[in-house]
Amino acid sequence: MAQMTIRNLDDAAYARLKAQAKRNHRSLEAEARAILEDAAQPDRAALLQRIRERRKRMAAYYEGDVTADIRKERDSR
Repeated sequence: MAQMTIRNLDDAAYARLKAQAKRNHRSLEAEARAILEDAAQPDRAALLQRIRERRKRMAAYYEGDVTADIRKERDSR
């Protein structure tokens, strides 16, 4: 796992982070890690766009009605 050091953090910001960690029942390090991991998540809009594009590409492979096909298969048993 990677490690990092944050230099020159404002004392007030440090105090707020420490209080937030206490409210969330986490250590200061765990709180900072959670904040950084959340901030580093992929852009939601870009992710949704990639999903839409993939669905569109996959639709080219099958043009039927999936629900109807499942019913037909189920009824044939």
